[in-house]
Order: sequence, then structure tokens, then C-alpha cells
Amino acid sequence: MNILLLAGSPSTPSRSTRLLHHVGEKLALLGHRYVKLHVRDLPAQALLHADVSDAELEVAREQVAQADAVVIATPVYKAAYSGILKAFLDLLPQDGLNGKLVLPLATGGSQSHMLALDYGLRPVLSALDAKHVLPSIYATDQQINWSAEHGLTLDPAIAKRVADGIENLSNSLHALSEVSLNTFDSIPFSSVRCSV
Repeated sequence: MNILLLAGSPSTPSRSTRLLHHVGEKLALLGHRYVKLHVRDLPAQALLHADVSDAELEVAREQVAQADAVVIATPVYKAAYSGILKAFLDLLPQDGLNGKLVLPLATGGSQSHMLALDYGLRPVLSALDAKHVLPSIYATDQQINWSAEHGLTLDPAIAKRVADGIENLSNSLHALSEVSLNTFDSIPFSSVRCSV
């Protein structure tokens, strides 16, 4: 099963991207493979003009298409997810997340922006036909700390939510994998004429 880590922050480094990479590393320890896609690294002109013929955007769209699960991380600005992430999601086909599990992550300055994921991002993910949007994880800037010496440190409350989200996604991926291993294509029967 393939996981796409989709970073929607316009800046680097960012708390949301560090949280996303943390989730990816934990999923890797559970045996999952992932690839990273940073929307900010895509060509800005093509992204803003929705030039779906651009080669780099085609590759990015194909990464989404190939993923079984997408972990999306975004900062929250003025009670909304990032504009750069919105620009990328707008380039996906109407069923661009069809059959995929999605785990939304967000970071923001205070708890007052916490519902931006559920009221802003979740409806877009559902409109893109995601199979299942897992419970969102929102962390304030105070709950995520970074230092060159210690790396990423999470507040215990948010660490628990992140661990639960990782476990939920991992278990869901394993369940999907088992279902796909146990499914088979039906064998078409040819019509046989019987004469009596």
C-alpha cells in the first residue's frame, strides 16, 4: 500500500510539514511505504494558472492517483487551510481521491481555528470522492516544538491524538490490503446451448 505525504505549507520549514514528516516516519516504522509531495515545490505559474499540461503537475497528480492513502498537512491561516493547497486540490479530477483513505493534519496559532479542517478541508476531500476521511488532527503552535538538538517534540495531548491517527490509518490500510488480497475477478460463463 502506498501513502502520499502531501505538504500544503507555502513556507519551509513549517510546523505542519514537520508534523507530516513525523507521521510518515511513524508509518514507516509500522511497515508502510510513503512518498513526499511538497506543493510549494511545484511550478507556481503552472499551479496558479491550473496548467494541467505542465509536466511537473502531471507527475504530482499521478502521485495522488497511485496512492492508497494521502496524509495532508496544512497550516491554518484566517480560519482556512492554505491557498497553495487549495490550488493543488483544484487541479485534481472530480474523483481524484476515489477509493483513498485521507488523514488531514493542520497547525495553527490557537484553538480558535481548529474547526477549519472539519468545515473547510473535509468537505473538499469528500467532494473529491475520498473513500474515508479519518478524524482530523489539529495542533497549535504551542503543542509542536522543534529544536536542532532534539528534533520534533509534541505536547502529550497532541502526541496521543497523532499516535491514534497513525494507528487508525495503519489499521485501515492493513484491512484494505487484506480485502484486496481476498478479492478475485469473477469468471464469465459462456452460454452453452443444450439440446434435448
